[in-house]
Amino acid sequence: MATLREPIKIFIVQSLACFETPQQVVESVKQEFNIEILRQQVALYDPTKATGKNLSKKLKDLFTRTRKEFQTNIHDIPLANKAVRLTELQKMYNGLTGNRVMKTKLIKQIKDEMQGYEIQLLDAQLKQLEIDKIKNGDGEGADDPTPVKVTIQVVDASKENAEHQSDPECTSG
Repeated sequence: MATLREPIKIFIVQSLACFETPQQVVESVKQEFNIEILRQQVALYDPTKATGKNLSKKLKDLFTRTRKEFQTNIHDIPLANKAVRLTELQKMYNGLTGNRVMKTKLIKQIKDEMQGYEIQLLDAQLKQLEIDKIKNGDGEGADDPTPVKVTIQVVDASKENAEHQSDPECTSG
């Protein structure tokens, strides 16, 4: 096995942390660094595998940070964005000529992609209106609330002559 320089080790660890397979990493290393390595050598840099148990603390920490960032930053993936997906579907649709079956499938896929979009938009607009009302003092609770006196009266219902008696102070407010 070839001895790898630090930048190649980092590249391998980060690739594995992003869920690339050892074979994909081998191909990427060949393309990026023009070095041929084996899948077994790549596996040494995956701390989640038994073969990677002797990986340095520095590279283990890099793996952990990279994986956490990769899993939490889905917004960095273009296809995670609905507008990007719809644009790609539109390009595919425009590129089709005469294939009605495929066009129909793409239209259905676009329709499915849009499912609930109008409701999401409406919800966002309503929330913004509520926020604006509160900010401008036009909404509910904009005025100072009037204090109300609340009295709780307990009546023993086990007695025959138990009745609720109104308190005149409680009727106002």
